[in-house]
Parts: sequence; C-alpha cells; structure tokens
Amino acid sequence: MELCDLSALELVQLLRARKVSAVEVLEATLERIGQVDGRAGSLDSGPLTEEDKGKVHAFITLTDERALEQARAVDSKLAAGEDPGPLAGVPFTVKDIFCVKDIFCVKGTPSTAASRILANFTAPYTATPVARMEAAGGVMVGKVNLDEFTYGSSNESSAFQPSPRNPWNTGHVPGGSSGGSAASVAAGEGVLSLGTDTAGSIRQPASFCGVVGVKPTYGRVSRYGLIAFASSLDCPGPLARDVRGAALMLQTIAGLDPRDSTTANVPVEDYLAALEKGVKGMRIGLSPDYFRIVTPTPDGDFQEHPLPAEIEAPVRRAADLLRQMGAEIVEDVPMPNTRYGIPAYFVISRVEAASNLHRYDGVKYGYRTPQRVNDLRVMYKKSRAEGFGLQPKLRILMGMYVSAAQYSEQYYQRALRVRSMIRRDFDVAFDPNGPYRLDALLTPTTPTTSFEMDAVYGDSVLMQYADQLTVPSNHAGVPGVSLPAGLDSTGLPIGIQLLGPDYAEANLLRIGRAYEQATQDDDWRKVLPKVLR
Repeated sequence: MELCDLSALELVQLLRARKVSAVEVLEATLERIGQVDGRAGSLDSGPLTEEDKGKVHAFITLTDERALEQARAVDSKLAAGEDPGPLAGVPFTVKDIFCVKDIFCVKGTPSTAASRILANFTAPYTATPVARMEAAGGVMVGKVNLDEFTYGSSNESSAFQPSPRNPWNTGHVPGGSSGGSAASVAAGEGVLSLGTDTAGSIRQPASFCGVVGVKPTYGRVSRYGLIAFASSLDCPGPLARDVRGAALMLQTIAGLDPRDSTTANVPVEDYLAALEKGVKGMRIGLSPDYFRIVTPTPDGDFQEHPLPAEIEAPVRRAADLLRQMGAEIVEDVPMPNTRYGIPAYFVISRVEAASNLHRYDGVKYGYRTPQRVNDLRVMYKKSRAEGFGLQPKLRILMGMYVSAAQYSEQYYQRALRVRSMIRRDFDVAFDPNGPYRLDALLTPTTPTTSFEMDAVYGDSVLMQYADQLTVPSNHAGVPGVSLPAGLDSTGLPIGIQLLGPDYAEANLLRIGRAYEQATQDDDWRKVLPKVLR
C-alpha cells in the first residue's frame, strides 16, 4: 500500500514516530495525482479526449509549492521535538468554494466557486476551517472542483472542465456538489478533504465514491470564508477514508468562531476518544419514509417509488449488525414530512441563492465584461450574463420569482413552514422523553448509486431528487454521517446514513466506527476503485 492510501490517523502515527517524513507523504500524494488526475479543470479546456474519459479530474488548482513549504515546516517541527499539530503532515484538498489567502510568497491561489465570474478572484483572507487545518499541521495540496457555486448533484455544471469523474468508474459522476472532494479522497489524491453540505453535498458524493462524509450540526463549523449558496443550509464538513479520519478532522475544524455569528458556543467533544465505546444500549431507528422516494406529479399529487433492493439491503444488514453489538433497533419511526424536503429546498435555497448572487456585479471583484459599455446597468447585465453559467441563472430567476411580494406567501412562507414541520419530525424522534427516544436514525444515503455522466444533467428536478434522503437534515440543522456499505451489481459504492440530534456528532461517529469494525473483513472492502487497479 502506498503512503497516499493510508488513513489520516495511520499517517500521523507514522510521522510522529519519524518512520516517514511529511515531504515523503506529500511526494507520494503528488505522484498519485500525476498518475490518475489528468488535466485540471479550466475555462478553456477544449474537446474531451478518450484519455480524459479515463481520468479523475478532481482539481482546479494544484498548490504543490504551498504544500511543499507546509510539509517542510512539519518535518522541521518534528526534528526539533515540537508538536506540529494533530493533523501533522496529512495531505488534504479543499473544495474551491472556500477562500484561501496567498502564503509563503508563492503564486496566487484563486477561489473560483467553479464559476467564470470568480475565475480571477484571489481571496484576501483564508476561510476559518482551512486555517484551522493548516494550523493543525495539515498540508493543503490543492483546490478541487465542484458544481458551479455548489449548484448541482453531479459536478457536471462546473465552468471548469473537464469536470470530475468517479474513481470507481470514470464513466459515472462522483456526485455533487463536493464531487471533487470525494473523488480526490477515493483516488488517494488527498487523505482528507474539506467540503460543504447544503442538501447532501458532502454525504451524496461520499456515498457515490465510497468514502466517509460528515455534515455537522448547523453552526458546529464556521462558515467564515465560505462562498455562500444558501446561508441557512450551508455546512462545512469533512470527507475522509475512514471514520477515525473524519473524527480527527472534525475535531480540528469545529468550534466557536468570533468571525461567524452563526457558530455555536457549544463545547467541542473529543470525537476520537468516544469512537471505541461501542453501541451497547443505544437506540437506533429505522423509518419507512426513508425507504421510498416520493416525487410530485403534474396534477399536484405525489407518486411513491420504492428504493432498489440493493440500496435497502445494506441498511437492513447494518441494523442487524448493530443489534448484535448491543444496540436496540426501533422499527417504523414515522418521518412523514421527509417527502416535502425537496420541494421546500427548491424554494428556500433559490431565494437565498438569488440574494447571495447579487454581490457579483462586475464592479468590486470577479469577472467584468470586456465589451465597451456606456451604462452601468448594461455593464451589470453583460457581466452577469457572461460570467454566470446556466444553473446560477436558473436559481436567480426562480429565487426572485418565488420571493416576489405577490408570490411569497404561496411559495416562500409556505416552504419555511414546511421546514419547521421537518424539524418537528426529528425533534419527536430524538426527544429523550418521547415515544422513540432515538440516539440515531439509520437510513440509506442516496436512492441510487452513481449515475452515468450526462444521464441526469440538465434535468434539475430529477437531479434534485438524488438528495431526497439527505436534505431533511439540512432543513432541520441536525448532523449526518454517510458511510460506505458495499458495492452494487456493477461495482459502484453504496452508502448508508446516520442522522442524530443537535451536536450528536460524537455518537454518530461512534456508531459509524462500530459498523466499520464489524465489516472490516467484508470482501467489498478489499476492492479498489478502478483507477487504482
């Protein structure tokens, strides 16, 4: 096994024991990137070649010089007997939705949000989660691709092409919007990655790429330096090889930030210390509402679609394994408002997206039309028309429509009430004095495994329903963890999901670790992504 394929905790232990150096780990990671990644995403990529179709294309910007300086700094501290931090020498990637300031006097690191309108933007500050990872000794190897402004569930909407591909099968998508993050971890191009989750944008690609993804409680991790999509839903969080790596990273980035007034003044637990406590006595629920997809019909009704058997089976098996380890499995927990998560998200997210996109006007920063104009309004219009891709334009139009005075009550205010109903479902399920008293809810992460490139892209409604099982926790603000749980009949990863009450990340990771240990000898865990075979 190569150094770049080890888990974060294994690497930290090797580095602290001085058996390897941070520079050696970085060199192995950069070599892997050279082997599997292919062309970085760019605005002028040209036609897709056959060689491109077999590569991962996770990156927009490779920050190898910055990384080398950081790795050398870690090695210097270790040689001097100093503590370089809990992430000492661990290579990580960053979704290019986070601002990262220039350091070490190396070339600029743009923060693009995968959009033409920010292609030339170099941030004057670094996002808090990135700064905390670097302060903890982490080595940032690059900024990875995403759906433009995080608008999508496949990564195909990026203005920077070629878009990322799934390391398990490069004819399939890695998921989105944190697809570059998930793909980079799965392919050994980074041991950890920092992503964001607005409707499942960490957990869905984690499921598609066979890695661990964590959406923390809203406010658990600072959003300072995050280029906003929907401010009431966005959550930064980790993607990792295993549960221990996710716990280590979350421990590093979580906590109060005076620069973000939405962060919670709640103590951060020792997530690593809680991992090995087992699940005996814990109450874990199953809900029938998470074993079907409900889509609207043209006449305003809803149509139910049962989940495929190969998606449901790993959840049932996980429940059986957890029961054998001492957990109490609570069946038939009602979550009736799950079916309304996507319609409510359609409205709320687009109103907030339209509001956040107003700042990109071609004046203060970012793209400005090169055409000569004599009117400020014309300059605004041309800059935004040329700088934004299709998905931002659609969200601006829909957001402005449903928030207009004559439609606000019909759409936006109703969606906010639905969000409250979804939150109430979780409150009842997790109420320690209620009928179910759950410590966690166990569900599938996604209704399908990864879909083929171009198979769903362009159908916004169909693609949005890929997030039906993940979006309720964003509405409710509660934490969620996606775990790899097997492979489908075509060899693509399947994910299962754990949801819990506010600030219950320690319990979810603890359950995830118990499941991970119970399945460590499963045959599917020995299978590598195709790009590594």
